[in-house]
Amino acid sequence: MFTRINSMGVFGIDAYRVFIEADISQGFPGFDIVGLPDTAVKESRDRVKAALKNSGFISPKGKITVNLAPADLKKEGSIYDLPIVVSLLVATGQIKENLDNSAFIGEISLDGKIRSVNGILPMAIEAKKAGIRKFFIPFENAREGAIVEGIEIYPVRSLSELVKHIKGEEEILPEPTPDISSSKTVNYYGDFSEVKGQYAAKKALEIAAAGGHNILMIGPPGSGKSMLAKRLPSILPEMNFDEAIETTKIHSVAGLLPNNAALITNRPFRSPHHTVSSVALTGGGIVPKPGEISLANSGVLFLDELPEFPRSVIEALRAPLEDGVVTVSRASGRATYPCTFTLVAAMNPCPCGYFGHPHKNCTCSPQAITRYLDKISGPMLDRLDIHIEVPPVEFNELTSRGNEESSAEIRKRVNKAREIQTKRYEGTGISCNARLTPSMLEKYCVMTEGATKILKNAFEKLGLSARGYDRILKLARTIADLDGAEIIDIKHINTAVGLRSLDRKYWSER
Repeated sequence: MFTRINSMGVFGIDAYRVFIEADISQGFPGFDIVGLPDTAVKESRDRVKAALKNSGFISPKGKITVNLAPADLKKEGSIYDLPIVVSLLVATGQIKENLDNSAFIGEISLDGKIRSVNGILPMAIEAKKAGIRKFFIPFENAREGAIVEGIEIYPVRSLSELVKHIKGEEEILPEPTPDISSSKTVNYYGDFSEVKGQYAAKKALEIAAAGGHNILMIGPPGSGKSMLAKRLPSILPEMNFDEAIETTKIHSVAGLLPNNAALITNRPFRSPHHTVSSVALTGGGIVPKPGEISLANSGVLFLDELPEFPRSVIEALRAPLEDGVVTVSRASGRATYPCTFTLVAAMNPCPCGYFGHPHKNCTCSPQAITRYLDKISGPMLDRLDIHIEVPPVEFNELTSRGNEESSAEIRKRVNKAREIQTKRYEGTGISCNARLTPSMLEKYCVMTEGATKILKNAFEKLGLSARGYDRILKLARTIADLDGAEIIDIKHINTAVGLRSLDRKYWSER
């Protein structure tokens, strides 16, 4: 007997419809799974046989052939266990109900229990598009799937429970849509009020948050670079629904979504070690998986000790920083992942870390310092809008009893600047100043005559590239937004150029 059951698959962060076709015929007993299955999929036959027996169902006799269509796409993982076992129950007449409007996904254990799987959110979205009305998924994934409105999500704990529901013997209630409107962003990163001193660095991070700009902090060990970076998410605007959906999809397919989670509402903070490979950073594998830059989507990617990262890893960031997406091509296919993140990098001023320190002597030779700084290429520096020096904190600042400004107070100013940008760029697909295209700069970055002269002088003396010019202009636009000014003035350009400390010392040459 032949039967066909609906299921779903995932490639990249997008899902596609999979048909589980089962045929049971007379002949020498066997169980074959075809349709480009990987080892985990092939092992489903053993899990399925044991689950049927231990759940009290009759295991099919004869030759069993299961096809996963479309057969030209690689299938991986244990997610097809549940639809395979359902297809066999239908083929043997143990389930007689019509399942044309239903889809199934889930790993099955030997005793018939259903285990959670990755990628439920994109699957539910695609199932809705395909016209599926009922989607049966593992109980632990229910809240994630129920985010998608317009499709009934049924949380399943076991095979026997599912069959009883299908036969009308014991009802499984659809998972209600989670109420995320009342959920509040929890600050897991600490507060800026805990950081003593470093007022220039705090202001630079505020500007970075207000415009979505990338930032490089340079300072000796112990000056607070990591502490500042970890608090940047606490002043970023709260994620909107579209950002939350996109970020949740990435974490879902990567298997990093917590159990019983509905949506990721906190902006991600990723901090890979400097031994990370290019593939781990940008994504890849035999079947492409998202890397650190995609897991940081809508949040912060922090690279501590930037010169310690391999040159190839640093350079791999160049295109994603510009495009906001990364495309991974493999023999199994081509996947594109979003990676719109704020890059925060930190480094010492020299190999020993104490060049320019007011109290400690640097032991590095000029050649060693040059080699150290040359690990960061000019094109990469161009993509870092802000270069800010973070000096050591003085004793009187550490012991001061003064109240430092909290993250909540800084976020108010950031939100106000972002609201200005949202209104200004409405309908353009641009969300913040850092994402402005070159063609938009002339329209939205209008300068006074004095500001134009200052920028021209800086461009010539600093030897800026066209990209460096654009970055300064976008930075000035953000500074003007924080100031509530529509026109970019001299002070905005001066501040923007002053935040490029690794460029040639323009101000000392004026």
